Amino acid sequence: MKNSDVPESLLIIAGRHAYPLMMAKAARAAGVKRIAVVGFKGETRREIIPFVDEMHWVHLGSMKPFLEKLESLKIKKCVMVGQIAPGNLFHVRMDKLAMEMYKLLDVRNAHTIFGAVVEAIEARGIEVLPGNSFMECYTPEVGQLSKRAPTERELADIELGLKLVKGTSDFEIGQTVAIKDGIIIAVEAFEGTNYTLKRAGKFGKAGCVVVKVPKVGHDMRFDIPVVGTKTFKVMKRAKISCLAVEAGKTILLEKEKLIQMADQFNMAFVAVETGD
Repeated sequence: MKNSDVPESLLIIAGRHAYPLMMAKAARAAGVKRIAVVGFKGETRREIIPFVDEMHWVHLGSMKPFLEKLESLKIKKCVMVGQIAPGNLFHVRMDKLAMEMYKLLDVRNAHTIFGAVVEAIEARGIEVLPGNSFMECYTPEVGQLSKRAPTERELADIELGLKLVKGTSDFEIGQTVAIKDGIIIAVEAFEGTNYTLKRAGKFGKAGCVVVKVPKVGHDMRFDIPVVGTKTFKVMKRAKISCLAVEAGKTILLEKEKLIQMADQFNMAFVAVETGD
């Protein structure tokens, strides 16, 4: 983000794991003076509190209090970062407004649900910025990240994986896929990346290639592809041999540590360009 585009105030709508804290630190380093966070009870980590100016809590599914809180903060720029536990999207107790919004959706999946939330936020005059704003130093450029380069077999599997992800975009599946020797072993659906990796290790055994890239037309305002140390530990147990992510559109948590882990596991780790 250019210095001229850095807002004076930023609202972070924070989900799970480390990404919200990283966003807060990156935004502060970029020059944001006031950072307010709206977190969800039972989801958002409290470790972010010392790094922000304001912390506000709401219950997941309480859409009216959530939107009222956003409006009361009078901040015109926000980001939505951090995962919401997938199961909670369908099992959370919704208030009247959330239920009304949910019933209006013809198709119900993570993309449409979060898309409706974004529309509701922006209808109140708050711009939702891309989830990778301020995070340029955490997004890899095209090229080889690990010491070991992919083999010819792994490169062919990467190419197939990219075709699969981009070809299944309309079905809201496939952001993460596992392939071995041209055979599709596992495709991510509702369960999330790490469970997909575990299935890949169970059925494909050692040597699967994993491709994790955004779908065609992916809305970067939410659900940014993120890779962290937990994912690498799961890949080690699953004996994954190669990981390919999309350059410029994937957040690498603790990038240098991830590269170190890839080298330690003798894993090929590359950032590719898809042309989307």
